[in-house]
Amino acid sequence: MDVETVKERAGPREFSPADDMPEKYRKAATRMIQFHANSEIMGAYLEKPFIRQAPSIDRKLAFSAKVQDEIGHGQLLYRAAESLGIKTREEMLDELANGEGKFLNCFHYPMDSWAEVPMIAFFVDGAAMRRQATLKSSSWEPYAHAMDKVCFEEGFHVKHGEDIMARMATGSRKEQQMLQDAFDEWWPRIIQFFGPTDDKSTHHDFSAEVGLKQKTNDELRNAFLDAYVPKAKSYGLEIPEYPRIEEVGDGQYHVEEDDLDWDEFFTVSKNEYEPGKGQIDARKAAQEAVDWVRDTIEGDANLPGSQAAPAAD
Repeated sequence: MDVETVKERAGPREFSPADDMPEKYRKAATRMIQFHANSEIMGAYLEKPFIRQAPSIDRKLAFSAKVQDEIGHGQLLYRAAESLGIKTREEMLDELANGEGKFLNCFHYPMDSWAEVPMIAFFVDGAAMRRQATLKSSSWEPYAHAMDKVCFEEGFHVKHGEDIMARMATGSRKEQQMLQDAFDEWWPRIIQFFGPTDDKSTHHDFSAEVGLKQKTNDELRNAFLDAYVPKAKSYGLEIPEYPRIEEVGDGQYHVEEDDLDWDEFFTVSKNEYEPGKGQIDARKAAQEAVDWVRDTIEGDANLPGSQAAPAAD
């Protein structure tokens, strides 16, 4: 199948591993899904320390389940990417550990306070749902099927994050101020979650033409603002002065994109941001820490006469 045929046939869940896809499509889909999988893994690593910091046993259990979900999403997406035949799951994990794998800007920044948890669990996961709901119609069928499960579970994550935020927003003045301070810091990063503006996006056109993506970055960003600016205000949060958010219609909002630090964003996207390097190093250390387990399993499985099962992924 050539690229022009793919463009003509492109539609929701149209293509599967049984189709002989052109290399350009397979590379574009692999890049997109690998980025998504990396982001799920790095998001889990960012949030994992807060399992211990959760203020109650119920919060610890819920947050532990959330982190487990995110790791599971990453593994599911690596398999969807692997089905394109460009890279193996192991190669993608190695690239992530070595600083070659790209992931979402929000997960390059460290988190220090429990008040920052709803910034990820409500706002970032809410933004993710905006994008992921459209990907259930992606033309690569394994990716779209993965999104069915991911979106179902992310819906719970958003509700969990909203519950944490509601508790803080109705708590003590100190808690309310901590929440506002966290919001002030994270709000620009959250708006940049959807990637560069359409005029600076280098991958959208082809991905849209072959049905991998359904909406542009700006369309998703504006839809998010329309939904989440009122939600933020409903919990008593004040929208920061910068970046400037203008109401351009009845319930419609637009961000002054020049107010956003796009230089920092592109530094982050190249894995050149110092805090982000720390996140990557932590991931590499974690992967190396369990290498002996894989080596032992594989070694036992390869012993002459061994009845050991093949090494688990």
